[in-house]
Amino acid sequence: MLKLSKLTDYATVILSFMAKDRLGMHAALEISKVTGITLPMVSKILKLLVKAHVLTSVRGAKGGYLLARSPERITVATVISALEGPIALTECNASHKNCDQASGCEIQGNWGLINQKVFNALDSVTLADMIMPVKSPVEITIPVSSLYR
Repeated sequence: MLKLSKLTDYATVILSFMAKDRLGMHAALEISKVTGITLPMVSKILKLLVKAHVLTSVRGAKGGYLLARSPERITVATVISALEGPIALTECNASHKNCDQASGCEIQGNWGLINQKVFNALDSVTLADMIMPVKSPVEITIPVSSLYR
């Protein structure tokens, strides 16, 4: 199973909250209270997102955190990379050092292609997309007779 960490999941919750009020300054304590994520966890995530240039921080009594750019320009791939590191489905694509078979592997390039496709899919979804209301899927009916033409 391909699974993201809780840290990344929480980061998307935090960023979604911030994106709904994109121009507002948000303190870590406020974010913690609104999202229900513990303050130490919120603080850790905010620091990682500032380091990755997803957020900016302002010091002082009226300080807090702001999105570094509009939600339309922050992709899910950027958020995942900020918290998890480079997107790679296999260890050989993340680091050639941890695979005993790397020197003779004939499919390593194919994993690179798969990683690129996954990255492109995640890079096509923005924070603005994530805060859109979920639409129920439209059911499409196809007459069985049309399948036999």
